[in-house]
Amino acid sequence: MNPGRERSETRRPSVFWALALIILPVINLAVRFKVTDVGKFPRTGAFVMAPNHFSEIDPVLMGVLSWKLGRAPRFLAKASVFTLPGLGWLLRKSGQIPVQRGGSVRGSEPVKAAERLVERGQMVVVYPEGSLTRDPDLWPMRGKSGAVRIALERGIPVVPVAHWGAQQIMPRYSKKLSLFPRRTVLVKIGDPLDLAEFRGRNLDSATLNEATKVVMDAITQLLEDLRGETAPTKRWNPAEHDQKETGRFEA
Repeated sequence: MNPGRERSETRRPSVFWALALIILPVINLAVRFKVTDVGKFPRTGAFVMAPNHFSEIDPVLMGVLSWKLGRAPRFLAKASVFTLPGLGWLLRKSGQIPVQRGGSVRGSEPVKAAERLVERGQMVVVYPEGSLTRDPDLWPMRGKSGAVRIALERGIPVVPVAHWGAQQIMPRYSKKLSLFPRRTVLVKIGDPLDLAEFRGRNLDSATLNEATKVVMDAITQLLEDLRGETAPTKRWNPAEHDQKETGRFEA
């Protein structure tokens, strides 16, 4: 990867240096990134990075990738992680944003915190799926509206990103790491989506869902390219499968 000349965020002293000192040596030994279309990753300015999500190790890999490309990554992360001694302090000091499991995104403190990052011209990483995909074959499932809400309210692009290979390091739902032998993680960066067709419209559920579908379609297409496969025509919808499993319908 060639991150170019713009590396001001990573060169500026910050708590990220401590995180990089801890994480980078391990990841560099265990992971080889093979990135396609690296030039599409914004070197400056605010944007929402929207990756697919199928392993607990994903945030570490995407954080390292962002750092290698010259940007300091800030995530919407599970609030429970912030209670861990030492790590919680580092996460807070580096601007990571705690999100309560099952919490509503609309008007929430996490979204407001993300918008403050945007005001400072920083990037924010939002997993549109909200959790690990439940699709049996690890394809992206139906997305949630947090990523597009931030982008539309602040007039910034969403950059779709797909990656493949993390499941060899940490399978979905597993806590077991497999760091050796060294694994290759394929990454493809998509064209920034400005979502211009949705600007000026009321940000109601219909608009947000339509915009989210555009983002999820872009991520899925990138993943198809990486895997050399075609995704299912119908995206996995957790709500529908929950209804089938419980025999209940909740509006």
